[in-house]
Order: sequence, then C-alpha cells, then structure tokens
Amino acid sequence: MRNAQRGFGRPGGWQQARVPDASDAAEWFAGRLPDDWFTGAAEITVDREEILVVGPLPATTGGSKAAEEGQAARFREDTRTRRMQIADEAQERYGRTVSWGVRAGEERILFTHIAVPVMTRLRQPERRVLDTLVDAGVARSRSDALAWSVRLVGQHSEEWLAKLREAMNEVEHLRAAGPEL
Repeated sequence: MRNAQRGFGRPGGWQQARVPDASDAAEWFAGRLPDDWFTGAAEITVDREEILVVGPLPATTGGSKAAEEGQAARFREDTRTRRMQIADEAQERYGRTVSWGVRAGEERILFTHIAVPVMTRLRQPERRVLDTLVDAGVARSRSDALAWSVRLVGQHSEEWLAKLREAMNEVEHLRAAGPEL
C-alpha cells in the first residue's frame, strides 16, 4: 500500500494511526466462534478503535422483554471466559478492543462497548443547536446532544453512508495500485 510505504499512516490524516487491517475480521470470527453460541451469523462491526460482535440468540418462550434480558444475562455469564479468550486473540491480531453483545428477539443488548472521546470545534450556530437540545431536555449536555445528532443522521442516511464507505474503499484500492511518487 503506497501510504504505508511513505509512512503517513492511513488515508485521512495524522489522527488515523496505522492499525492492522481488519477486513477479514468477520471471516475470522465466523471461524473462531463456537457453533453453538448463536442461531445465525454474528454481526461484526469494525471501526478504528473497536470490533463489535453481536450474535442472535434463540427465541425465548413467550418472547417477553424480561425473558430476553434474562437469556442475554445467562449467555453473558456462561460464555465470559471463552469470550475473553477470543477477544484477547482478536485484539492481538487486529489491534482493536473487542466488544460483545447479543440480539435477543427484537432487543440488541451490548455487554461491553467503548465510548471514544471526539474533539470538535463548533461555531455559534452549531453550538446553539446543541444548546437548544440541552435546554429542551433532549440531551443532558452538549456532548450528549452531539451524540444524539450523530445517531439521528446515521439512522436517516445509512444507505448514503454505506455508498460513501464503498467509494472510499475503491479510492484506497486505486491509490494503492497507482504509481509511486
């Protein structure tokens, strides 16, 4: 890859430190996770800091929220030692924290996950938006308001964001195949 040879890290700037490639993480976890843990394929989500593994559990009798939460708690306790062993292996391989969760019925229950601080500079109009959300009780702080806003944008533009990610991957492949400077 051209950028790695020049020593500039990943594309996008100095703040994106060089981390191991995790493009095969879903396949690695598919081969590493015990077959009896989940009723289907685990959903593997990777970013620069974290790999999140969320697997579907069998349907509960009655399907109540309490039954699903109990099932998730039982799974968490019963699999803790093996999950931590697998997480250690993956963290060594991919250089990222591994977090876990399950899908029980319609509930997505995360056991562990990280919250990464993000620094930003906002001008007054953007700060006023955040302050309005705080004043209206939608969020407790500007930080919560910003996180709420990002989630809202993500929910309403996931298809567009997916296309953007695909285009960025294609650009990276073209850069790697290009001539050296």
